[in-house]
Amino acid sequence: MSCNPHADMPRQFPKVTLSEAEEETQLLTEKVYASALKEEDNKDALSMFTVPEDCPIGLQQAKEHALLKEFAEQHSALCTKRKKSLKMIRSLSMFPQIPVNTDCTESVAFTPYLCPGSTCSSVPESFPGYQRVTISGDYCAGITVEDYEHSAKSLFKALLIREKYSKLAYHRFCRTTAQFLRSAENMTWSEEDEVFPDMCPSPTGGEDPYSTQNIPENLNYELKMMDGIVYVYDNAEALRENQPRDLPYPDFETFAIDFSHVLAMIADGPTKTYCHRRLNFLSSKFYLHEMLNEMAELKELKCVPHRDFYNVRKVDTHIHAAACMSQKHLLTFIQKTYRADADRVVLENAGQKITLRQVFHSLNKDPYDLTVDSLDVHAGRHTFHRFDKFNSKYNPVGASELREIFLKTDNLIDGEYFARIIKEVSHDLEESKYQHAEPRLSIYGRSPEEWHSLSKWFIQHKVHSPNMRWIIQVPRIYDIFKAKKLVPNFAKMLENIFLPLFEASVNPQNHKEIHIFLKYVSGFDSVDDESKHSDHMFSFRSPKPEQWTADENPPYSYYVFHMYANIMVLNNLRKERGLSTFQLRPHCGEAGSITHLVSGFLTSDNISHGLNLKKSPVLQYLYYLAQVPIAMSPLSNNSLFLEYSKNPLPEFLHKGLCVSLSTDDPMQFHYTKEPLMEEYAIAAQLWKLSTCDVCEIARNSVLQSGLSDQVVTPFSPQDVNPACFSVLFSVVCLQNKRHFLGVNYLKDGPEGNDIRRTNVAQIRMAYRHETLCNELSFIVDAVRSEDMSYQ
Repeated sequence: MSCNPHADMPRQFPKVTLSEAEEETQLLTEKVYASALKEEDNKDALSMFTVPEDCPIGLQQAKEHALLKEFAEQHSALCTKRKKSLKMIRSLSMFPQIPVNTDCTESVAFTPYLCPGSTCSSVPESFPGYQRVTISGDYCAGITVEDYEHSAKSLFKALLIREKYSKLAYHRFCRTTAQFLRSAENMTWSEEDEVFPDMCPSPTGGEDPYSTQNIPENLNYELKMMDGIVYVYDNAEALRENQPRDLPYPDFETFAIDFSHVLAMIADGPTKTYCHRRLNFLSSKFYLHEMLNEMAELKELKCVPHRDFYNVRKVDTHIHAAACMSQKHLLTFIQKTYRADADRVVLENAGQKITLRQVFHSLNKDPYDLTVDSLDVHAGRHTFHRFDKFNSKYNPVGASELREIFLKTDNLIDGEYFARIIKEVSHDLEESKYQHAEPRLSIYGRSPEEWHSLSKWFIQHKVHSPNMRWIIQVPRIYDIFKAKKLVPNFAKMLENIFLPLFEASVNPQNHKEIHIFLKYVSGFDSVDDESKHSDHMFSFRSPKPEQWTADENPPYSYYVFHMYANIMVLNNLRKERGLSTFQLRPHCGEAGSITHLVSGFLTSDNISHGLNLKKSPVLQYLYYLAQVPIAMSPLSNNSLFLEYSKNPLPEFLHKGLCVSLSTDDPMQFHYTKEPLMEEYAIAAQLWKLSTCDVCEIARNSVLQSGLSDQVVTPFSPQDVNPACFSVLFSVVCLQNKRHFLGVNYLKDGPEGNDIRRTNVAQIRMAYRHETLCNELSFIVDAVRSEDMSYQ
């Protein structure tokens, strides 16, 4: 079972030298980074959410400055000419700006601009009719043309940078945004230019998910890690001559320069003002849309047969395997296991074998007397801003021995109990039919043998479920390994994490278990307490991983870049072989510096949490324009970093950011057997979300998940009775995005929405698409107006 290789391989990573970067930008970036580090070091725990976003004095000064600039512009002939140019572009139509594709199967050029005359509507006939909110008149009111053009061009450059990194790593990039970027560059957009992750589909009926048949042959390439990145060579001679295969190897200096450009943007006054105004407009516009069209959306949903919120697909895109069960489930499992296996040897300490009965005796605990309270795995008020106390909740009754026995894959019993409880959770998901999950399993980087051990556990205990995809989480704990002398430098940790993956991709016959396991892995996560302070300033001057021998932990951005770099090379290598690819989906923006979100914007397919986007209007607007998916966990945040009522999820949803709901750790935060439904129910009740709102969130969760969109059948229509083919076809396609969202889900707007499957109103989809097009058209106008003003 393999995935189709991309035709445009190989590609090269476009490098940028430092001499091409503006010196002022570099200096500003260092000031911003230093300021972020200082703020992170000095603030108290609640300051980021209790201090008003705008200082009243600073706000007044900004208004006065803008007013003076506007007066100056009135006397500037050049500004007047540029303003007229912009007005001419915007006045072509009052309707929303929507790109038009004449034939989705061909390479088509399009323009987001509209033909003159009031009779030419930009809204396609296939779009539903509803009460649209339009703005006429001077669109630039309240902001000078100079500031508008400066802001739009900065945003345009940032979007181009993200598109570059997304395409190189086979991450998704919003189609609508890509179309507008090509239009601004006077280029033709084509579907052939799009890249997508390749996820191997779930095995069809009767197919063995652990089969070792049809494994690709070995290629016997040579591998070597340099500067923290694995390089691939055709043979030993190419390795000696240092001639790696033609793959896009990332350049650290280029990334640092791109990082600095985006970081400098978030501190730029005009850009902050522009983005803040646009975000406020988006929020107000949705309020008007909801007021005018809520009943029309509800009417649409009432006409959909069979489908409602309960039976639309929902994916828990952020959940940790070690806490994927509820506290009651874990308690019941421990008691049930004790009844059956009390005299089984489960631990070894200093050469002494210890049975389960002896473990509980040493803890002075009787399993039959345990309650969810004495189990003490639930987070609460005492864990708020105490990540150390939260981590201790992974130890049932505070005993690390029980965590070792029941919640680890690598122990004396080969992780049998952990596998059994996960299989019970997956069985519940399969019974519910409409819920899926992407649990995180840990690879630490202590030893390259971790991958073999984890793969063996997965296959030996047959953990695969059609309702689960797996994500590998890498804790940022280099400092712990260095203190214990487990690794000499940061490069060794990276080598332990990624080199086994390259070896399994190059020579799968020698690593069959890892090869099989990787078919069901959809991505990588970077995890740990984001509020941990790092004194190191990430820049092009940062030491190479081989030179990072200090005891201190590298900063977040340093971790994320090197994870992205290796995943990018690995994805391109696996594409050549027709193997599945991986997404980078880190914890990002839950706490700590705003620089984490800059790194996430550049490198990640999607992120988890994203709370700190509330602090930066520029980044929040960029995440909106690029439609970067965000998996949010309000119940988790409520116990760790942010009270539920202050969570920005409803605000992000109203503005149009691509948000979904996830559980994070059901064992710590939830009470019921269906934690994902509990998450949706509480959010809907507290924030008064409509049925269309929660179904839109559910649709987003499927979009950002690692589920496959490929259709693989073990038969053809000629092999089967035509009357039975459609039935058999539907059976083998039940676990892919096309079945969950509709066959055209990659298309924009309502054309990509099958309301019979998603239960999201076509009116809502049209509104989202038209609003995004309108925002992107402002940026395209500014880029094009510069050429027109000098003609």
